Amino acid sequence: MFVTSAFAQESAPTVEDGHTGTEGDTHSGTGVPAEAHGVFPPFDPATFPSQLLWLAITFGLFYLFLKKVVMPRVGGIIDVRNDRITQDLDHAARLKGEADAAVAAYEQELAEAKTKANAIGQQANDAAKAEAEAARKKVEAALDQKLGEAEARISSIKANAMKEVGTIAEDTASAIVEALVGGKASKAEIAAAVKSVAR
Repeated sequence: MFVTSAFAQESAPTVEDGHTGTEGDTHSGTGVPAEAHGVFPPFDPATFPSQLLWLAITFGLFYLFLKKVVMPRVGGIIDVRNDRITQDLDHAARLKGEADAAVAAYEQELAEAKTKANAIGQQANDAAKAEAEAARKKVEAALDQKLGEAEARISSIKANAMKEVGTIAEDTASAIVEALVGGKASKAEIAAAVKSVAR
């Protein structure tokens, strides 16, 4: 970390009596004199005050950096996210309310449509029954009228037939009398005889 001037003087190679240290005077490969086996500088009690001072300065600067720069940005980001989450939750609640209202309106319209459909079906059923009843009565009236006309025709045909039957019976009786008796009978007698048999 930090090197004190005392350590720098101790670790510097010395030139005494006009010669530099040989390989026997230094550690192999490090270039550090053999007599400079001191304590590692961060663990040297002589450097503790300066280390503590720099630690306090560094910690203070880092604390100020966190307090003035990092924490406001992080707090701002958290506030923005909280606001966005709150807005999203409010929007979702509003949409849920609208969806619930739409579902309720749909169910109400469906119930009204079912009621109207039932009413229309009942009206159509009643109208069909009324039309069928009117048609039945009309057909029955027509049939009654035709039946009356047919009965009147049958009565008229029967009456005509009975008249003709009487005439045919009189003619036949006259022919039979002539054939059996050999004489002619009067029409009045034959008509009286036919009427008495017809009764």
